[in-house]
Amino acid sequence: QVQLVESGGGLVQPGGSLRLSCAASGTISRIRTKAWYRQGPGKQRELVAALASGGDTNYADSVKGRFTISADSSKNTMYLQMNSLKPEDTAVYYCFIKSWFYDYWGQGTQVTVSS
Repeated sequence: QVQLVESGGGLVQPGGSLRLSCAASGTISRIRTKAWYRQGPGKQRELVAALASGGDTNYADSVKGRFTISADSSKNTMYLQMNSLKPEDTAVYYCFIKSWFYDYWGQGTQVTVSS
């Protein structure tokens, strides 16, 4: 079964940037949506950004203008560019791929925004 592996998390100061990557261990067919979710301390998991197969994107209001979702199909990899980070962006970030047959989740990567 294909696995998703995130990388790129870490500690960053407020106002800084990080780029998260999510690499699939193999090819996933009939992808419908690629997305990033996050779960902050004591909070429910929430959708951060989504990329539909047709190219449409959708962002949570709290990250619009600061985060960008993208993907490189040739590398089976998706990305989340995060700029102007705020302490409230601190969370475990998960990548997610929904296909017509199965849903795939990454294991999560910690992002901490603190001075």
